[in-house]
Amino acid sequence: MPHRVILIAAVTVDGFVARHSLERTKWSKDLRLFKEQTMGWPIIMGSNTHKTISGELGGREVIVVHRNDDPKIIIEGISGDQCFVIGGGKTYHRFRKQLTHIYVTPHPLIFGHGIPLFDGKEKEPISLKFNKLVEVDRASGIFQYQYKIKR
Repeated sequence: MPHRVILIAAVTVDGFVARHSLERTKWSKDLRLFKEQTMGWPIIMGSNTHKTISGELGGREVIVVHRNDDPKIIIEGISGDQCFVIGGGKTYHRFRKQLTHIYVTPHPLIFGHGIPLFDGKEKEPISLKFNKLVEVDRASGIFQYQYKIKR
């Protein structure tokens, strides 16, 4: 079972991961960093995310989850030290209790509506401890923020 369960996401500054559930994200400037960080590790995603990016995930064990899958059982079935939860909003929300870290990259966009980072009803705050800032595109003001979840 992994010691590190990392949410990794590109978001707009108003907190959305996409405009709709089957959006093929072309606005994200952190794809190179995403690939570098996730390569060789298991990645967990919902079925809509899988439909939009499945052809670009070589070199990683892909775990597609559905509504009735138990996040705890999914995580317990993973060998290795870490895994990544890569989307979408409902999947991030469902796995929130298993997460140990959050890597989020805000992009200079405002959608005003769409799929929020955590797309669910439970709104209990998650306390974070800042770990690291990673430069993605300085000229555009894009950086990845890495946090450890305080439990």
